[in-house]
Formats: sequence, C-alpha cells, structure tokens
Amino acid sequence: MLSRRLFAAGAAGAPAILAGAARAEDQPAESTIDRIKRGKVLRIAALPGEAPYFNKDIASGTWSGMCVEMAKDIAGVFDGQVEYLESTYGNSVLDLQANKIDLAFSLNPTPKRALVIDFTHAFYLHGFGMVGKKGFHASNWSDLNKPEVKVAVDIGSVHEIAARRFAPKATIVALKARDDCILAVQTGRADCVILAVNLGLTAVKKNPARGEFQMLHQPRVQLPTCMGIRMEPDKRWRDFLNAWVDYNRGIQQIREWLYA
Repeated sequence: MLSRRLFAAGAAGAPAILAGAARAEDQPAESTIDRIKRGKVLRIAALPGEAPYFNKDIASGTWSGMCVEMAKDIAGVFDGQVEYLESTYGNSVLDLQANKIDLAFSLNPTPKRALVIDFTHAFYLHGFGMVGKKGFHASNWSDLNKPEVKVAVDIGSVHEIAARRFAPKATIVALKARDDCILAVQTGRADCVILAVNLGLTAVKKNPARGEFQMLHQPRVQLPTCMGIRMEPDKRWRDFLNAWVDYNRGIQQIREWLYA
C-alpha cells in the first residue's frame, strides 16, 4: 500500500515538475544590457602589446590606452566598472560567442565574422603601411606581392586580411601577436610587418630602432574598425553602442582618445 501511495503521489506531482522545467527552459537568457545594468560590470577583451589601443603595466597590472578609455566611458554610463580578459583579435570573436566578454574592440567587420557576431558602427577607418627590416623599402602593395617577400601579420587581425587581399603572392608569416611580428622583422624571419597607420607610427615612436613606417599605396586601403558584440535577440545593447559611437565620433572624442 505504501509503495502504491508513493507511486500515486509521484505520478500526480510529475506534471507540475515537468511544467516547472518547461518554464525554466522557456525563460530567455538575460540580455547583455540587462546584465550590465544589474551587475555594473562591463567585460571586454584586452589585447596585450596592442598600443595605442591597449597597454598593460607589468608591475601593477593596470590597463591603459585608447580602447580602455572607451570601455571606461561606456561602463560609466551604467555607473559600472571594466573587467578585462586577456585575448587576441581572433580569440575575442570566440570569447564573445562563449559569453566570456560583452565587447571586443578594433575588429574588422568581415562577412564571415558577421555570421557569428554583431558589429557596431565603425568608430574609425584604418589606413595601412609597413615597417621593414633594414634596407627593405616598399611604397606600393605590388612591392610586397612576390613569393620571395616574407610579410609578417598577427593572426585574425585586419593586417592579415589586408595582406592576403593585396599581396596574395607574398609569403605570409602569421604570428600570434603584433609584438611577435615586429620581433620577426628585427630577427630576419620576415622582411616587413603590415600595420595600420596609427599602430605603425606608435611602434616606431616607441622604438626608433625598429625602422621607418612606410605607407602603402596603389591601392591606398582603408577598412572600417568596429566593436564586436554577441548576437542576441535583444538589440538594445547594439543600439546603445551605435548611438555612443556616433556621438563620440561627432564630438571628436574618439580621435582625442586615439591621439592622447
């Protein structure tokens, strides 16, 4: 009798349990903007060695740079703070998909990437050039577009995209980070490294021994730079960031952060 009563009670309670489980499954995940409003934390991908976007003080662990100032300003709208996850250009896309971060900076909105993440409006346009080893000079992309020319690029970056598009015959040396690419040129593993204008100028200003930054022409390439965000049904986070970008571009604040 006892076992029958227990069975009957369990059977009677089963629909309620299943209904509760169904309600839990049906409840949508918390949106990015709601989580930031609630938790007061903005999680971003931070890229070591990517000055002037990101600089990390080794002694203190403190981050600075253009994108850090942008992130702080965005977090400030929510009375929040910034949380940093060290990453790379390519990995930051995966970090967004895995919900490890809320925002990835300085990404080129390629069609392939647009299949897996969303992008904001562009906050500026990249021009391109190169820093070559001693005695190596180039003024046009055609000067690099030869199998005997070894061109260093950081994996997953806009530099790699530009190099593979405009110097497809070159021998591409793809490395993890921009500092690795610069070191490859200094040690003779590569003839040059492709860099966006502001990154190239920053690199040689930081260490003049690295050589001269040379603009590349014919064509003179300009590609948009955006913030990447996770795809989600709620578009308020994207809409907010687009308004933020348009406003700060309009008042020249982004330019001020870039050249600070």
